[in-house]
Amino acid sequence: MRWYVSIGAVLVAGALAGGDVAGIAAPNPQSRLSHQSAAKDDAPLVDVELVLAVDVSYSMDMDELAIQREGYAQAIVSKEFLQALKALPNGKISVTYFEWAASSDQKIIIPWRVIDGPETADAVAEEILKTPIRRASRTSISGAIYFAMPLFDENPYRGLRRVIDISGDGPNNNGSPVTGARDIALSKGITINGLPIMVKEPSYSTMDIENLDFYYEDCVIGGPGSFVVSIKDRDKFKEAIRTKLLLEVAGRTPERPVVPVAEKSVVEREPRVSCLIGEKIWQDRWGR
Repeated sequence: MRWYVSIGAVLVAGALAGGDVAGIAAPNPQSRLSHQSAAKDDAPLVDVELVLAVDVSYSMDMDELAIQREGYAQAIVSKEFLQALKALPNGKISVTYFEWAASSDQKIIIPWRVIDGPETADAVAEEILKTPIRRASRTSISGAIYFAMPLFDENPYRGLRRVIDISGDGPNNNGSPVTGARDIALSKGITINGLPIMVKEPSYSTMDIENLDFYYEDCVIGGPGSFVVSIKDRDKFKEAIRTKLLLEVAGRTPERPVVPVAEKSVVEREPRVSCLIGEKIWQDRWGR
């Protein structure tokens, strides 16, 4: 079951900021992995294996890229995040952070690290902030998902849940279709959550689209308890990142979802935005 939430309507953020997550829906028990590879059976246990996949395509301006970096760094060291971490059964997560653009362009900024308290959180945040900001061409969400999946096999820690957290400001326009990559990840027991960035008005000169949140909801995210937190206000950028990380670490879904997929009719479950819209726009404009 998937849930959708806009940052403008996130009522859970206030509760989390006060350290109270009791009113948020409990995680689906299926979110826990039913099996792990034999090679990882004896690996140290963490509550979540979290892959942060961050868009650095040219459609993101330098200010957005800087705010995005700062948002993740500040969220990881925030009091709310550390409280949520402490409340977990094992009190620790493993996280890796990479930036992506085209289908062949992914760069790991933070290899797998364990966060189990203020000191390790500070170290990860500092490492995120000290890396020079870069930009690159094209947008391949599918490439990011395909790159993320084997990272779990390389992780020296074994998590109760595996999550890919994707942020981006446009649809897939490079590499294979995003739905195929998504479906393979879901078949492996991986949950995908989304942070669609919608702070600029769409224009013909960019690959931005209307209703990017719908695109993420219907074409990108999936898995038990998956959700979208959309950013439609630049001033809410860091708040949205913090809210999403809190929900992911706590294994929760938003308290007041819009509509769960299971309650929609078959017709309504059809994508509201074509899952190939990015490829079509690129083809129409540049013919390749």
